[in-house]
Amino acid sequence: MSLRPYRDIQRRKSRQVFVGKVPVGGDAPVTVQSMTNTITGDARATLAQIHALEEAGADIVRVSCPDEDATRALKTIVRESRVPIVADIHFHYRRAIEAAEAGAACLRINPGNIGSRERVRDVIQAARDHGCSMRIGVNAGSLEKNLLEKYGEPSPEAMVESALYHAGLLEEHGFREYKISVKASDVFLAVAAYQGLAAAGDFPLHLGITEAGGLMTGSVKSSIGIGMLLWAGIGDTIRVSLSADPVEEIRVGFEILKALGLRHRGVNIIACPSCARQGFDVVKTVAALETRLAHISQPVTLSIMGCVVNGPGEARETDIGFTGGGAGSGMVYVAGVPDHKMENARLVDHIVELVEAKAASMQAAETKAPAAQ
Repeated sequence: MSLRPYRDIQRRKSRQVFVGKVPVGGDAPVTVQSMTNTITGDARATLAQIHALEEAGADIVRVSCPDEDATRALKTIVRESRVPIVADIHFHYRRAIEAAEAGAACLRINPGNIGSRERVRDVIQAARDHGCSMRIGVNAGSLEKNLLEKYGEPSPEAMVESALYHAGLLEEHGFREYKISVKASDVFLAVAAYQGLAAAGDFPLHLGITEAGGLMTGSVKSSIGIGMLLWAGIGDTIRVSLSADPVEEIRVGFEILKALGLRHRGVNIIACPSCARQGFDVVKTVAALETRLAHISQPVTLSIMGCVVNGPGEARETDIGFTGGGAGSGMVYVAGVPDHKMENARLVDHIVELVEAKAASMQAAETKAPAAQ
């Protein structure tokens, strides 16, 4: 009997919307996004950060548009970006209209703080006129006063009620090109809110644990919260919120998806934590390989194991592997089979060469595939 079914994730059925040309929801892959932290009015600085995010694999990038300088710069930013741009809007409904006119692919709004129903209607019309989708962003830290009075504190029920109320404002005007997020810095609160919202409709869901913290703390909290939801089939797009370089958000996001088998981008390094049996310095080797192989986007699997206890078994399951041995050398595995010995001193350079060659062959195969069909 095969044990593979335990790996299967049955994703929640959601309707599909588009952020530019990127599909979100339905049967589309879970997308990974981040947000710039530059002054948006400085188009050059913002574009430099967007291009770094693109290189890291970002599917979507969000920029804040708090003032007219930001929305003026947005037209240049949108034109020179290779990924769709989401405009983050709060309070000023005119900024939403300006962002739509400037070419934003999506407007991240909270309809409840845009103003009157007439203003909400005007924003919806601008989104329609310019082909924008929307994200309703509910946050535990900024819930409406009436909901806090009703529930006594930020709660899953309050967050879901807020989200559905705001969705209703869009639905009143027949606008359904939207996704929803219900973020909190508390993992339990966020997960419970998303679970409740997932059962309430078929809208796509944007996942995130907001204000999660620095690189280490934020990555752990986000991996737990986002991972729990994705494992349950909930979630169509994710943002890992870190007080760190936004590029790290993309890297962590893809690591979460890789761990769950939902996306496969870049080199997946399987490595032992090392012990007294190691035949080479595993920790330094893995750190060097992570840096040297960060540019690879093809889904290559690599095992780096310190000794022969688990090494051969792990190497059998990866594209390329190295198992430590004795006398300053170890065994290189290719496609799961022992292939040749290599001195530890040349290990990093040699593995990089093998991985780059494997990635190049995969890319060539991908290029030829459409022509062969």
